[in-house]
Amino acid sequence: MAVQVLVVKETAHGERRVAATPETVKKLVALGAQVHVEPGAGVAAGFVDAAYLAAGAQLADAATPAQADLVLCVQPLPVAALSQLKPAAGVVGILQPQADPARAEAMQARQLLAFPLERLPRTTRAQAMDVLSSQAGMAGYKATLIAAQLAPRFFPMLTTAAGTIRPSKVLIVGAGVAGLQAIATAKRLGAQVEGFDVRPETREQIESLGGKFLDLGVSATGEGGYARQLTDEERAEQQRRLAEHLKGIDVVVCTAAVPGRPAPKILSAAMVEGMKPGSVVVDLAAETGGNCELTRPGETIEHAGVVVAGPLDLASMGAVHASEMYARNVYNFVALFLKDGAIGYDWDDELLAKTRWNG
Repeated sequence: MAVQVLVVKETAHGERRVAATPETVKKLVALGAQVHVEPGAGVAAGFVDAAYLAAGAQLADAATPAQADLVLCVQPLPVAALSQLKPAAGVVGILQPQADPARAEAMQARQLLAFPLERLPRTTRAQAMDVLSSQAGMAGYKATLIAAQLAPRFFPMLTTAAGTIRPSKVLIVGAGVAGLQAIATAKRLGAQVEGFDVRPETREQIESLGGKFLDLGVSATGEGGYARQLTDEERAEQQRRLAEHLKGIDVVVCTAAVPGRPAPKILSAAMVEGMKPGSVVVDLAAETGGNCELTRPGETIEHAGVVVAGPLDLASMGAVHASEMYARNVYNFVALFLKDGAIGYDWDDELLAKTRWNG
């Protein structure tokens, strides 16, 4: 019997993405899988049930979860849903097992083979499966558009009959995938853009996108492409220099985050209070606590004349393209172990071994 694959309909508040598109369903079917899609799973992302059926899928029913050999999702499955799955089934998605003890216990109780894609090694071979990067790109893009919407200024320089309008000065904090996309987007909108990161090797990437690298004299290159923890002295010097620089900035987009850890606090309340009235801070890292001390996840507030926004579900705001990228990432990962209608896990493959969660 062919491998049974279930694509779930997301239930998290505000989540519009889906883990498989008609394009990737067709590819899964070509690998020999029998794909079941929960009714309406892709509607919020623009993929109707008829498109899935045309790609070779079937619509799931109440009995499907208990029969599925492999479950594909975006957000972590609720405990109730996990308890309905077939024992020892595979689950692929952004699962965050460490974030909820009840969820972790439910996965262990069903002996599920959980593959939290946020644990995927950051290697060249894994790039086509890297959901964190693909979704961060959309988040950085959307965060910059939100900043432009909230700003009481034009981003580009304009020459008008009423005089010349100077371009907005935009600072992007963090030069990971989200930050680089934010730099590129702000530049396309015509702003004068700077990028700041404690990793000096990001200078070339920032400048290649038309931004100016903001050097605050602090280097904190760490392992795995992420920044290391700053010492107290380094942090104090960084904050002193950054606070002074922020006095001339119109818009700040914060993107600094490390998977599995709280977002580093970079902008203090005092820094925000030192900014010009009418300035804007958009904190993409709000979901993990925020880079700004004043950030309230899911809210937009005003403090000392500065607007501070902490939007959530940014990738989900671009659900069509975010889903297309995510689904391709998932397919490329699943193709490591799904072949000729059967599942075969090669635990010598570091991408499988290091991504698998063992509790």
